[in-house]
Amino acid sequence: MEQKEIELLKLLEKNGRIDTNTISKMIDVEPDKVEEMIANLEKEHAILGYSTLVDWSNVYEYEGVAALIDVKVTPVRGVGFDKIASRIYRFPEVKAVYLMSGAYDLSVSVEGKTMMEVSRFVSEKLSTLDTVISTTTHFILKKYKHDGIILNDDEDNDKRIMVSP
Repeated sequence: MEQKEIELLKLLEKNGRIDTNTISKMIDVEPDKVEEMIANLEKEHAILGYSTLVDWSNVYEYEGVAALIDVKVTPVRGVGFDKIASRIYRFPEVKAVYLMSGAYDLSVSVEGKTMMEVSRFVSEKLSTLDTVISTTTHFILKKYKHDGIILNDDEDNDKRIMVSP
């Protein structure tokens, strides 16, 4: 992959809505070439999609729950962790699955409408898979930073009085 393509990917990763002319100026490539590069990167599956980061805590009347679930599994001979990860990421509640080092094998990000909905997913769907040995569920109480973006940055609005000894 060319250096210009890597620069392009980094720009799009930070802001998927950046326009072609701005990209063109930033990486010193003609706009037509930028569009061609983007089309090729999409075709090669280097760009898988474009998404919007939403701070749901600022959306009134939205009630939702997110959890991170550590999962210990028995790997399947010949395919390792891939087969069980594939079974898990196909559930609609699952937003992400990662193979991890450490005490647990997989980290699963889940979203639901209520804590009970997430709990039911764990007890009725995830834990019942034959290769799952154990799970530990961590409910997310507040997000401070996500995908490199600081959420609810109230540092400038801190009204506390500085106290020094």
